[in-house]
Amino acid sequence: MAANFQSSDSIRSGQPLRYAKSVTFNKPLPLELGSELPAVTVAYETYGTLNAARDNAVLVCHALSGDSHCAQHTAEDDAGWWDILIGPGKPIDTDRYFVICPNILGGCRGTTGPNSTNPKTGKRYGSDFPTITIGDMVEVQRRLVEHLGVETLRAAIGGSLGGHQVLTWAIRHPDRLRGAIPLATSPRLSMQSLAFDVIGRNSILRDPNFYDGQYYDKPTGPNVGLALARMLGHITYLSPQAMQEKFEATRQEPRDVPTEFEKKFSVGSYLAYQGDKFVERFDANSYVTISMAMDLFDLGATSVELQSTLAKSRCRWLLASFTSDWLFPPEQSQELVSALIALGRPVSYCNVASGCGHDAFLLPDEVDIYGEMVRGFLNNLNGTSTPPANNNDDIYVHGPTSIFQHRIDYDRIVELIPASASVLDLGCGRGGLLGRLQQLGHKPVMGVELNEKAIVACVEHGLDVVQADVNEGLPAFTDGQFDFVVLSQTLQTIFNVEGLLTDMLRVGRRCVVSFPNFGFQKLRQMHNEQGRAPGSSGLLRFPWYNTPNIRFLTIADFQEFCRERKIEIHQCIGLNTEEGREVKEDVNLTADMAIFVLSLPA
Repeated sequence: MAANFQSSDSIRSGQPLRYAKSVTFNKPLPLELGSELPAVTVAYETYGTLNAARDNAVLVCHALSGDSHCAQHTAEDDAGWWDILIGPGKPIDTDRYFVICPNILGGCRGTTGPNSTNPKTGKRYGSDFPTITIGDMVEVQRRLVEHLGVETLRAAIGGSLGGHQVLTWAIRHPDRLRGAIPLATSPRLSMQSLAFDVIGRNSILRDPNFYDGQYYDKPTGPNVGLALARMLGHITYLSPQAMQEKFEATRQEPRDVPTEFEKKFSVGSYLAYQGDKFVERFDANSYVTISMAMDLFDLGATSVELQSTLAKSRCRWLLASFTSDWLFPPEQSQELVSALIALGRPVSYCNVASGCGHDAFLLPDEVDIYGEMVRGFLNNLNGTSTPPANNNDDIYVHGPTSIFQHRIDYDRIVELIPASASVLDLGCGRGGLLGRLQQLGHKPVMGVELNEKAIVACVEHGLDVVQADVNEGLPAFTDGQFDFVVLSQTLQTIFNVEGLLTDMLRVGRRCVVSFPNFGFQKLRQMHNEQGRAPGSSGLLRFPWYNTPNIRFLTIADFQEFCRERKIEIHQCIGLNTEEGREVKEDVNLTADMAIFVLSLPA
């Protein structure tokens, strides 16, 4: 039962933050929605050391209920809310990076917020604290970063509301940010997410002990309303799968927790426990203030508006969403990714498979994927990434759909692409081809891949790759965006062949397509003489019952396909991979692999 009560809140408490520092900026802070704060105090914690070049700073932006204590400083220190990601040797390596984590404006853990003293009245602000925005929070962070002697951040990272802050940094301060890492976030809240926030605020505002926000000198504050808001929040942070796994086995076996809330069911005692614990460390006015700022955040409702907003950015991007997150669903991160792709910004993205819901970015379950992406991305910004090996493609298998382990066609494809041409590689695997092209000076190069471990490898090698299923086409890419679009050794696995080739020819000025030729003489003999499905240790290494190949096409088939659709064939190259050579005569019989260079008619 104890394990079922673990959550992203479990390690947090209201204990004093022993390593927190603070700075007060006496210059007034004009607020985006009017009014101003005469002065602002910021509580923050730092980890690691700012290097001599002052270029290794990473800003960590926390979510609604977070604070400055993102990680432990020592083994004796209290746990931090992102210990899985931050620390010596971890993805955000404090032996290499100078990590800055401030408590946000409007918070209740040392930064100016509703529980701070209003200099005009000498009392706490309470409900007199003005409405603030994510932009106001970022402006305070900017002042702190400058105060610490940092002109340009290596990166900013955050999830949920923290992701909104990262997005704002990239847009408002494009020259101050080299890398942006928004996780489990959105360009604006969905109406469903907004509705949950409205209910949460109302539970606080309608609590009889709210006293119009001036409850600080009262015996009891709006504890019930705040606890209910947090209980509601916890439901949205978990996925249906996580709820089922946590509580179904003990459905009517609640934990005996001291609470006035209903605890007839195990899920009820869990929510009551989380709500009561939250009241111990958080201020109700801050909850109202910060949730309203999140709800007001809006980068645009349409792709055109979103592109217009994100066009101000100049940094590299890494985004991650989580498949079971219904509070900030993957579609919202994908909207951001599509806008960045259309703008030609360098971006990588993965929709990480997870059953943990929105809380996934705070939990260890999938940290081997999103954490290693973060590590590789930061290394790339540092200029220390390792490109894929030049001469050994065996370790860069094209992905689970590839039927070849040694990529003999890479040499020929590289020769076919003119110097400096931009390239989009569909089904790029672990980046073997893209790595070669990047080393040869092609720019930009970008990959599309479905396998998340392959995406991690690409990011580690400093390559831009986005997760997508090419069977759904290339809707995020604009007409003529790349000089070349490559589909190597994947055509035979595609369901929507016509749709994908149509999109490739739209996006690329020319396209390179390679595939195994099932008209190869040895394959014909295996079928005709043995009466069995063709197979071999190299070319066709999958048995018939689990092969990814759904198209058994020949060179002649593909040539006819192109003629019927008036697709221009510029080159048709036959390779005999068993003998390691190009073949010229009767290629449909003598080649086991074909490479085509295509375009639309001039």
